[in-house]
Amino acid sequence: MNQKLEIIYEDRDLIVCRKPPGIPVQTAKLAQLDMGSLLRNYFMEKGEDNAQVFVVHRLDQPVEGVMVFARNQRAAAELSRQSRERNMDKIYLALAEGIFAEPSGELEDYLWHDRKTNSSRVAKQGIPGAKYAKLAYEVEDMYHIQDYGVNSQSSSQVQQSFDGSHAQQSSDSAQPGSAVSLVRVQLLTGRHHQIRVQMAHAGHPLVGDRKYNPSCRGNAPIGLCAVKIAFVHPTAGKAMQFAVEPQGQAFQLMNFAR
Repeated sequence: MNQKLEIIYEDRDLIVCRKPPGIPVQTAKLAQLDMGSLLRNYFMEKGEDNAQVFVVHRLDQPVEGVMVFARNQRAAAELSRQSRERNMDKIYLALAEGIFAEPSGELEDYLWHDRKTNSSRVAKQGIPGAKYAKLAYEVEDMYHIQDYGVNSQSSSQVQQSFDGSHAQQSSDSAQPGSAVSLVRVQLLTGRHHQIRVQMAHAGHPLVGDRKYNPSCRGNAPIGLCAVKIAFVHPTAGKAMQFAVEPQGQAFQLMNFAR
């Protein structure tokens, strides 16, 4: 597999890049490339044969977006601490089926991770292993899929849709005639498959999510992209922020442009 990485920033302590959809962050499968091996190959091509790469946070394999990796143990420890303590700001754009009842809000659930199936589900508080999960969302746009294209509503039309007369929760398939919402999501906790599980439980499964969207058809990548990451440089101490635009096939279907 010949995979070209998009490098956004690098120095002696860290490297920021775009993770393509379909590439795992880390895998034990010998025949499968992951982000660590791709980055090591990148450094080898530059003549840095002994370069180290440390994973400090994760993205689901089908999800695209911006990531930061550490290049030494000191940087790895500090960036991992920031991620673990929620001091690393992560923003996502998601394509969620249906029309949201409110233009913004928060989702709070308890999630239980089934390691045998590598899936998570919403569980009752107090269930052994269930962990508190919280995210904040804001609807940025809405689309009505037609037979040969997608119509986008203006910002004023989006706001008018929340007057109560047209607001509804829907888990309709993203097929001609159905509605899809472009949602900006901020993770306030970091749980396994959190955005995908909480959105599906709220009645808005993600476009292209073959694991949690029962109406998903086709092989297009999931409509989820990590569009922004912000953190403090592990040695310089300065605030850093990096952003990307979605490039996945699901977003191209929406004629996405910002």
